[in-house]
Amino acid sequence: MPAKTAVRPPASTPATPPVTPRSGFDWRRIAFNTLLSRSLDDVEEHTNKQRAHVPREHLVLYQFSARGHDMAQSILGSLLTGARDGAGAYYRSRPLLLSLGLPVDDALGSPLGRAGGFSDGRDIGVVCNLPNRNGCTVLPMAGDVGSQYTPAAGWAQSIVYHRDTLHDASYANCLSVALGGDGSVATNGFWAALTMATTLKLPMLFYIEDNDLGISVRGDMQTPGGDIARNLASFTNLLVLNGDGCDPHDASGKLAAAVAHVRRGEGPALVRLTVPRLSSHSGPDNQKGYRTDAEIAADQTRDPLPKLREYLVPALLSEADWADLEGEVARTVHVALEAARARPVPDATTVARFVYADDTADPEAMGGLSLTERSALGGSDQPSEDGELLRVAEAIRRTLRHELAVNPKVVVFGEDVGRKGGVHLVTEGLQKQFGAERVFDTSLSEEGIIGRAVSMAISGLMPVAEIQFRKYADPAAEQLNNCGTMRWRTANRFAAPIVVRMPGGFGKDVGDPWHSLSDEVRFAHAYGWQVIMPSNAADAVGLLRAAMRSPNPSIFFEHRSLLMTGDGSARYPGDDYVLPLGRARIVHPGTSLTLVTWGALVHRCAEAIASAGDAVELIDLRTIAPWDRDAVLSSVKKTGRCLIVHEDNLTAGFGAEIAGTLAQEAFWHLDAPVERLAPRDIPVPYHPELLDAVIPTVAAIQAAVDRLLSI
Repeated sequence: MPAKTAVRPPASTPATPPVTPRSGFDWRRIAFNTLLSRSLDDVEEHTNKQRAHVPREHLVLYQFSARGHDMAQSILGSLLTGARDGAGAYYRSRPLLLSLGLPVDDALGSPLGRAGGFSDGRDIGVVCNLPNRNGCTVLPMAGDVGSQYTPAAGWAQSIVYHRDTLHDASYANCLSVALGGDGSVATNGFWAALTMATTLKLPMLFYIEDNDLGISVRGDMQTPGGDIARNLASFTNLLVLNGDGCDPHDASGKLAAAVAHVRRGEGPALVRLTVPRLSSHSGPDNQKGYRTDAEIAADQTRDPLPKLREYLVPALLSEADWADLEGEVARTVHVALEAARARPVPDATTVARFVYADDTADPEAMGGLSLTERSALGGSDQPSEDGELLRVAEAIRRTLRHELAVNPKVVVFGEDVGRKGGVHLVTEGLQKQFGAERVFDTSLSEEGIIGRAVSMAISGLMPVAEIQFRKYADPAAEQLNNCGTMRWRTANRFAAPIVVRMPGGFGKDVGDPWHSLSDEVRFAHAYGWQVIMPSNAADAVGLLRAAMRSPNPSIFFEHRSLLMTGDGSARYPGDDYVLPLGRARIVHPGTSLTLVTWGALVHRCAEAIASAGDAVELIDLRTIAPWDRDAVLSSVKKTGRCLIVHEDNLTAGFGAEIAGTLAQEAFWHLDAPVERLAPRDIPVPYHPELLDAVIPTVAAIQAAVDRLLSI
């Protein structure tokens, strides 16, 4: 038998229901949505439950119940009436979505994995979304805990930008809300969003449903003392309210007060409501393995549904009215269930659609610049011939400056990006020219930087976020992954085409494990991302502008060696120069060997073949996602030999993908084995002599070229 633990009492004792329920609420609708949510949970649990002599239907492959959380969420949903309100929710938030207009057949059809709906069978049925151009938008949810917070904060910041900078009156008095459980307050995302909201005084509400369980782990293991509201009492710029989510009078009062506070522009608020979890964590979970019978029974006595009935009957509704509500819910669910079951299974032939944008799709996804806006910006892949000679850093700065000037939806931000102008001074002077609302510094949280960029993009802005060094992107891995898969997993309902500027690679005569990481293959492997690695100033201009006008998210890799030296200097190709992504550059034509590389190693490779005449064809890929397969295959079929040189580790580096493609599609054209020259599988060292022993040098490249040519 599991050890018995004390049952935690609710944060406050429910008051005797008042004679008259609070005014200003559509209590009938709140009751309907609460009953509806409960009924949907009943249906799903019934289909998955094993009963004697009855086969288990098991139609819902992965089920989460919102029992106990449903009433307070329905109240909250009734308050989200702003034309540009937004919500970052999580897997137990279906009651909120129902209150905001989620079709009931979709609420059942998506958990059944059927075609259409908010994921077209691509995502877990409780991971919802709700695009809404004239009401509260529910941002695409994710399966990882705590990842909803920083996008919700980003939506709050986008409200301020649209309202105050773009002067869009429809954003006035709007707010963003983030929903989370008590377990999620231990995550990086929660604290990053809290820092953003309080330091910037954003119009954001944190709504914490505290059921004292993170699957099986008690709340006092998630936050000291088990009460995040009490712990945050000293936070500046934060209204903190603590209440009982089982008491409709208390819950509605606390939520209404918090929403009014935020809408008045008085800063963010946090409401913690204690609620019971009247079910196991999920369908496969069995709470009796970690909760005593007494704990489970105590939660059942706190069920908010009978308390809501007691609150409304007979003060507002008669017994007959309540019975009519229950009947209406039953009929609604029956019709919706039949409709959901009638939906076809998803079409497997379309499963690869929407990894990247498809401009033929109708309607367009919510997020980023519209096709019309992108087309209006124009551009040409023909460079100007008389531009001044620029280093890479200045070329990037000049491109950002021009795009900020011609597109008011562009925002540039990151740690040290504003007043300092970036640690590599790439954004120097931009804040002074365009203002702190368009070029701004952020708190030191990569999760916060990317999370905010995601929702700013969903709101229609063009965010250009800087991660100071490639290695520093690791804490943002969740947000980066979720951004890349967003269009696919929402079946083109949402997209977040952001640009992430990311310096990395070895520096001038120096390296180290923290600032010199390359590891570009990690992003080539990430779904939905474009990965751009320019080797010179002209390409940096054309590729950065292409990324900023693309409907897909892009990693724009700025090599530290090119930022720190004159390598890669080129003439400015003009303010209209846009390079198509996935088009390689033939740096030097040749006949006997194809040398493929990208980034700063283009210059080492060019130096290594300087005396080889026309024997070596040097190809600069420029982008590795997408990469120019046709250019490489065409060259290798001509030369019969290939050497791939890159800075990322040899094992599973992107060179392996190129070599694999050549082995599969050009095998009979090869006169020698495909070779790769790349660092051994060790971190980048600091001392110059150690660095030369790891990163391919000119001498090492030259030796590899000579060896292959001799075969």
